[in-house]
Amino acid sequence: MHEGNGNESVLEVTRPGRAPEMVAVSQTPFLIGRGADTGNHLMLEDPRISRRCAAILHADEGYLLEDRGNGHGVWVNGRRIAKKILVDGDSIEFGVDDSPRIVFRQHAEKQEVDSVLTRLGTLPLPEPSFGSGRLSKLNLLLEATSLLHSSLPLDSVLGSMLDHAMFITSADRALLLEPDAEGTLKVRLARGSGGAVLGPESLTPSQTALKQALAKRAAVITDDLNLADLSLKGAQSVVIQGLRSVVAIPLYTSANAGNENDAPTEETHLLGMLYLDSRHTSAFSNLDRQILDALGVQAASILDNARHVEREREQRRMEQELSIGREIQQGLLPQGLRDFPHLEVSGIQFPCLAVGGDYFDVFPLSETRTAFLIADVAGKGLGAALVTTMLQGALSGMLLEVSPEKVFNHVNQFLCKHAAVGRYATMFFATVDADGTLEYLYGGHPAPLLIRDGKVNDLYTDGSFPVGLVEVAQFEAKRVHLQHNDVLVLFTDGIVEADNLKKELYGFERLRDVLERNALGSIESLQKAVLDSVADFARGAAQADDITVLIVKYRVPAS
Repeated sequence: MHEGNGNESVLEVTRPGRAPEMVAVSQTPFLIGRGADTGNHLMLEDPRISRRCAAILHADEGYLLEDRGNGHGVWVNGRRIAKKILVDGDSIEFGVDDSPRIVFRQHAEKQEVDSVLTRLGTLPLPEPSFGSGRLSKLNLLLEATSLLHSSLPLDSVLGSMLDHAMFITSADRALLLEPDAEGTLKVRLARGSGGAVLGPESLTPSQTALKQALAKRAAVITDDLNLADLSLKGAQSVVIQGLRSVVAIPLYTSANAGNENDAPTEETHLLGMLYLDSRHTSAFSNLDRQILDALGVQAASILDNARHVEREREQRRMEQELSIGREIQQGLLPQGLRDFPHLEVSGIQFPCLAVGGDYFDVFPLSETRTAFLIADVAGKGLGAALVTTMLQGALSGMLLEVSPEKVFNHVNQFLCKHAAVGRYATMFFATVDADGTLEYLYGGHPAPLLIRDGKVNDLYTDGSFPVGLVEVAQFEAKRVHLQHNDVLVLFTDGIVEADNLKKELYGFERLRDVLERNALGSIESLQKAVLDSVADFARGAAQADDITVLIVKYRVPAS
């Protein structure tokens, strides 16, 4: 594995509706894709992007981008690629509208410094000086900019930013405020003269200055409060503390990038406030004011990046928990389905998310009687997965020789009485005896398809309520007799409702056609034919629902 270094390249990732974030290419291969279950280093939430999407590899010429199987391809600067050596500024996209966009940056720190220099390019050149001149202040700003990619703890970086701001303004104290859950600005960090750390609880910034900066959505910089407007000059906190100069700079997300004058818009998000004050008047030059503005931009960028990093960590934590949930759910499915004396069985499940709402099971009730079932809980994801686990526990009661009808109706009553759960399920449950007697119950589930002598027919045609939807519903068992080599194909609606890029549905007719063309093969080959057919039909479209197939073949036991 190639490890990154202090001059590592970064990816500028822009997701729809979110501010750009910088992600370091910290190692190679650097994996890009949807979800964390395949070890992705950059996770993209768009369901149209493949789990194994792309990878960045280390090559002699630099970094190599490689398409690892994204359904819509990987595109660089508007051209589809299989492999490409990345150069600074390359734009990477994934073949669908409104998807995340990535810009490759060769050297992270150089990009940020160049950006600040461009921002200050129109300022008059400072006279050479040492220690406290204008050149010193510009150097200080560049030093603050370099903190953006520092490995120091966040509060250390923010504290250094406050120290830089105090040096530029000769302020007595500097505060960084952040909004709480109700939007009220609270002091996060505070510095006094000489870098002293101040206790946030003892500080009373000028609320009038803060409100003015928020109302204007721009900096309030007052170097002599005696010349300020009456509302600010007469503010209680200003008078009591004897303040003579105040600076309040609101910090916004960078979603305003590209707007004229770089002014915050209604869509931007308030990150916090940089506040400084002093008991002495100050003389802020035009350069000082512009440096303060640039410093505010850097502070906002640090806060914004920190917010995205925290969100990314939380997302990774959730992904890890969902991955554990997936392992548990998959562990509860029947593993290595064995053939029973009178049955051959094959089944498979593909959740569209980390965990799913589909469920199937096969288990013996006695030496001559076997039960099998399939269920589809309304919805997807974690909530549906929890209900499937509950269903499995309830249905396992049949192993205690409880009547299937009683269990089925009990589950319906339980879900209806707990309506706050907001879930119901379609379900098919059956038992088959060695003599071929099939006893079954169903609740709103698509009818299993019966293959007999190469022909395909529905096991039943009348409908019923899903389990957990109507409390007064009663479910009664029905019986049919299976013949030797009869095959039952059970499935969830993720099969027939799979769609393609044209938004067409796979449908029942295509499923019947595939089953008839492969009716004489083994149940394993039959299952593969169904899955391949659905995959070919939906190629390029994201999986929108859980997919589950269970195939049961009856055999007359040898005498």
